[in-house]
Amino acid sequence: MRTYYTSPANDWNKALPIGNGRLGAMVFGGIRDERIQFNEDSVWYGGPQNRINPDAKKYLPEIRRLIFEGKIAEAERLTVRAFTALPETMRPYQTLCDAYINIRHARPGEPSDYERTLDLECAVAAVSYKIGGAAYRREIIASAPAGVIVMRYVGDEPFSFEMRLDRGRYFDSCGSKEGAIWLVGETGGGGVCFAAAATAKAVGGGEVYTIGEYLIARDVKELIVVFDGETTFREKDPLEAALAKIRAALEKDWECLLSEHIADYGRLYNRASLSLLSDEEREKFASYPTDKLLADVREGCADAMRAASELYFAFGRYLLICCSRPGTLPATLQGIWNRDFLPPWDSKYTININTEMNYWPAECCNLSECAEPLFELVERMAERGKQTAQEMYGCRGFVAHHNTDIWADTAPQDRYIPGSYWVMGGAWLALHFWYRYEYNPSDKEFLKRAYPVLKSAAEFFVDFLVEHDGMLVTCPSVSPENTYILPSGERGCLCWGATMDSMIIYDLFTAVAESSKILGVDEDFAEQIITMREKLPKPQIGKHGQIMEWPEDYDEAEPGHRHISHLYGLYPSWQLGKEPYFTAARKTLERRLAHGGGHTGWSRAWIICMWARLRDGEKVGENVRLLLGKSTYDNLFDSHPPFQIDGNFGGIAGIAEALLQSQGETYDILPALPPEWKDGEVYGLRARGGAEIDIKWKDGVPVSVKVRGGDGRPVTFRSKPLEPGVLN
Repeated sequence: MRTYYTSPANDWNKALPIGNGRLGAMVFGGIRDERIQFNEDSVWYGGPQNRINPDAKKYLPEIRRLIFEGKIAEAERLTVRAFTALPETMRPYQTLCDAYINIRHARPGEPSDYERTLDLECAVAAVSYKIGGAAYRREIIASAPAGVIVMRYVGDEPFSFEMRLDRGRYFDSCGSKEGAIWLVGETGGGGVCFAAAATAKAVGGGEVYTIGEYLIARDVKELIVVFDGETTFREKDPLEAALAKIRAALEKDWECLLSEHIADYGRLYNRASLSLLSDEEREKFASYPTDKLLADVREGCADAMRAASELYFAFGRYLLICCSRPGTLPATLQGIWNRDFLPPWDSKYTININTEMNYWPAECCNLSECAEPLFELVERMAERGKQTAQEMYGCRGFVAHHNTDIWADTAPQDRYIPGSYWVMGGAWLALHFWYRYEYNPSDKEFLKRAYPVLKSAAEFFVDFLVEHDGMLVTCPSVSPENTYILPSGERGCLCWGATMDSMIIYDLFTAVAESSKILGVDEDFAEQIITMREKLPKPQIGKHGQIMEWPEDYDEAEPGHRHISHLYGLYPSWQLGKEPYFTAARKTLERRLAHGGGHTGWSRAWIICMWARLRDGEKVGENVRLLLGKSTYDNLFDSHPPFQIDGNFGGIAGIAEALLQSQGETYDILPALPPEWKDGEVYGLRARGGAEIDIKWKDGVPVSVKVRGGDGRPVTFRSKPLEPGVLN
């Protein structure tokens, strides 16, 4: 199970990603001149800010009045002035540095037998080739036990090596110290101070020394290089911390570092696997270039689609392990792999779908611990969000809008009317605590931890919701990033009672009430929110037979919009899992796609999840092919474009959902199996209720289903899409 290439990467989106949760690297695989781009998860520009606009609460009643009176343009002008944060933007995540490496080989000649691979079972990136008949190989790991990145270079004949670290103009100083090279600086704007350092040792002869900013090895046949980056987010003196870590790692031999790394990584990775290939097909694809495999998928090759699907599933789990571990920060829009100082959308946390999607596979794909960084961030957001709730809206509890950053900022981001003034981000993230409990119902201690965050999110809406037409509705709000057309032809974004809002609040109130019952606390509050829940707007069906996105049956400015927010109730929720909503959800999705929907990678991934919930295996297969063929870079990174990691994680969540569902009263086995996946085996999927399930199938029919643990619910099997109106 590996990615495989026959030439070095000439583009960042072809490089190999490695990571240990905190550190990440992109390995290009150059022969004589190599570049490795490094990240550390806390290298963010700027420090914490209080960005709350002090005029927000004063103008909230007027904004609500204008919206309810249909004066949308006036409401939007006032909202931009009164609700836009000061300053309007949060902090961006940044690259740490690059290593530039030069290797001089013993003999001249053109390279041959080049291979560049990423072993997903061991988390080892490797490059091998021959020059003048002599073989050379390098292996690179991001070790979580050692807390460093380790590189091993070996050759049949002696070679020489030079390495320096660089960060363009954006660092303060560099040099060498006691056999190590280093680079230090600060991100600016009150942000962190950072340091990067590397050292090396020769094994079996040769010499290693430093000159200026260069780490140099001469006439070596084996070289171990160790790198680390640190910041003041965790360390008082980042340079001394980095030097201590690389020196400690260098005291161990390669075999020890590698075995510790593989054991640590395997503890997570080996819990689950997907196999879709026969023995003959597996042999065929064992040394099949990954870029050619994706090209074959685009050409419609069914064998390639199966091979790419199981590889993509393994790669997605690999990425989550590599970029989100206990004790690290959560996966950003790019995981931890970012090459820029000002990346697209700041490479932070967009919480109107993207960050949530990053963690959809954590439970179902048996990587529960990988969600721990998200919970820690949300707990910090819950504290900061109380100030935002009080000062902007005069409400108790906590609120967050559609972005956050390393400092758990909860004020609005940008002055982007379709997205900025949305109050549901904190509530949706808080629900991830409940998702964790649904998969681990015996863990009452976790629920005790989760409950204050869930309750605080609910308290905000107890105060924020307003009565309108006999309902309790949000106002102001938006349906994330979408625009509607009024009967007059005027376009608008701000609204009251967007469908997604009511669905999230319904789930939140339900989770809090259930938690209250389980823990035996806050009975009066639980009764209050259950009463309020019944007054939330119910999903409505519009003139096209679709789930309405807004409380009025508006036309959309972009019928093929990438966000499909009103189908939140289909996935990840299940509020639309009964008729007539189930059929209306299908029509909604068909209408989106008919107008060009799914044109971003993450949106296509969400669509896979939705077709799985609709129990349509053919559509799941069609959209997996489109995700692989149109929205996946050669290195398997998801293409928005540009690179966003959410599509990788949403994609594997959709694959898992096609094979196992547990949102109802049963464990549903192979509910949406694509026809191309007629034979296969999946091991270690997790289900709500605490079960771990293995499935083996032949010709689309399960021949073995093993359920370990769980709450004893029955197992059902669906071999074809449900007929409209039929649910069992």
